[in-house]
Amino acid sequence: MAGLCCEIVGESEAASPIEPTSRASRRRRMDLRPFKLVADAVVQPSLENVRKRQKLELFLPTSPRNCDNDVQNSDTNRLEKDDEPNESLDCNGTVKPEAVEELKESPKFGMTSVCGRRRDMEDAVSIHPSFCRQSRGAQISSDIHFFGVFDGHGCSHVAMKCRDQFHEIIKEEIEAYGGVKAVEWKRMMERSFERMDKEVKEWTVEAEESSNCRCELQTPQCDAVGSTAVVAVVTPDEIIVANCGDSRAVLCRNGVALPLSDDHKPDRPDELQRIQEAGGRVIYWDGPRVLGVLAMSRAIGDNYLKPFVISEPEVTITERKGEEECLILASDGLWDVVSNETACGVARMCLRAQRPLSPVGSAAVRGESTESSDKACWDASILLTKLALARLSTDNVSVVVVDLKKNQPL
Repeated sequence: MAGLCCEIVGESEAASPIEPTSRASRRRRMDLRPFKLVADAVVQPSLENVRKRQKLELFLPTSPRNCDNDVQNSDTNRLEKDDEPNESLDCNGTVKPEAVEELKESPKFGMTSVCGRRRDMEDAVSIHPSFCRQSRGAQISSDIHFFGVFDGHGCSHVAMKCRDQFHEIIKEEIEAYGGVKAVEWKRMMERSFERMDKEVKEWTVEAEESSNCRCELQTPQCDAVGSTAVVAVVTPDEIIVANCGDSRAVLCRNGVALPLSDDHKPDRPDELQRIQEAGGRVIYWDGPRVLGVLAMSRAIGDNYLKPFVISEPEVTITERKGEEECLILASDGLWDVVSNETACGVARMCLRAQRPLSPVGSAAVRGESTESSDKACWDASILLTKLALARLSTDNVSVVVVDLKKNQPL
């Protein structure tokens, strides 16, 4: 096919009886030359670009990762590992009705997490759509979703532990209340953070025997390691955010940026008073720090700084009014250089962007709409990350963007 196209182009150009300066000749050459370019391209198909595009749109599972730079896209929370059975399909390969219902209820999201200018990657992100769908064999709810960002310091193992365990702890607490309708969210979140902090303390004692942890080279024990935690539980009626540290959650509603958490900095008046009443001090060493060491006043872990650094979260419960556009959770690598308003503006721009319609037909247009909506969250997280790096953020940068618009087309 390629050779035939090239031959036709060659003969037409060589045997054309029309004057080369005439309008017909110019138009004829313009019509034929694109076929020559296409023919050349067909001879060497760009398989590398196809592979890159497929790799870019891959949804990575939330299991432990070995790479420093991580990208997730909710393009398919339906993707499974190749060697594992796909539970969303029946024996005929058809999507089960309950799986379709779950996809309708799951919000679209995008996540980017990069090492940035730091030597080590100490951030961790946890995303679990419909994480309470199965509860001790009985369905509690399939429209409750968990999102968390954890910014480690001293080493990464506390952030990794939070990533792997936090959603399970919250799920157990919801079960203990007997379901979402009976949950007292503030008390439940406080208890979950307390349990997470206790598990980290017990786990770090066992981790002292490990030789592959970088913090072992710095301190005799792992007490000097901790992590911030900002987690969000999204239900059809409410957005519950619990924060401990200087990571942040911001809600975009009708174009207005609404912070759902308040950074725990040592010089925040109420935090400064609490630290001083506990017998501690805030020393300014490259910014305010607890005892001149830690640049935040609350965190999970950091046993050597207790009781000055506590793990008790601040909890906000926001009623959903149907006007919410997106939720942004990010580590301070973003918020140190990007304001709430700018972040919401970037996210809204990506979510509102319209991709060109496919010329194949109406069926393809519907597919493009689905892909565009999911890809928009992913684009927003990437663009915010690039903006933070362009503004010379010196920290790891992790960003999660959740599309909260209801009645999203599938």
